[in-house]
Amino acid sequence: MSRKRTQKEYFGDAQEKAVIRFLQSESEYERNKIFNEYLREPLVIMVESIIRRYKLHRKGITFEENHADTMSFLITKTEKFDPLQNHKAYSYFGTICKNYLMGAIQKDTKSINRSVSYEDISTELENNPELTYIIDEQEVDYKGIITKLSQNLEDFIATTDLNDNERKLGYALLDIFDHFEDIFQIGLGNKFNKNLILLSLREMTSLSTKEIRSSMKKFTKIYQDTLFKSLNI
Repeated sequence: MSRKRTQKEYFGDAQEKAVIRFLQSESEYERNKIFNEYLREPLVIMVESIIRRYKLHRKGITFEENHADTMSFLITKTEKFDPLQNHKAYSYFGTICKNYLMGAIQKDTKSINRSVSYEDISTELENNPELTYIIDEQEVDYKGIITKLSQNLEDFIATTDLNDNERKLGYALLDIFDHFEDIFQIGLGNKFNKNLILLSLREMTSLSTKEIRSSMKKFTKIYQDTLFKSLNI
């Protein structure tokens, strides 16, 4: 009968010391040697164990794909470990894995929910004349502005420390920009569904109007900068 693995058997003192040597080494050859000899297998086991133990499976991809994706992300964070700040590499790497997996699952779920929510509510709202008004007639490259705004917003979300509500709102805004032609109906009198955006955001994020307005503050400067540059204001 095989003996059940314990944490010490696959990530013990030898691995903790190997992490320190890996970080201190300036030789790429030596770092690769240390990683392959002491760290690769323990980290592979760690990722597998975390996925199975906490049931962090992602819809739409296989276990192997989920494992490989998490492993790749973990490797990019290896050099961020600071033995003076983080006492144990084992705990640090485990936390990185769990946070990444939970974030990926949450993002996948939001993406599915946003898609369903938009399809459910968009048709009725877009055809309601009481929820629209006419934008002043002028030559404005709406498509170019929104495309650039979407790119800037995506970069901002990826690089900025946001709370849960702000992140929910950011992803919802990205989805709305993907449907901008349904909101800015170019060629049809520049009709703009003024309440569709707010109603869509509420439906997609489950946030109240107050929470949306509060979270929107983080994104205001991106909008202003993009618009001003696009219009040469």
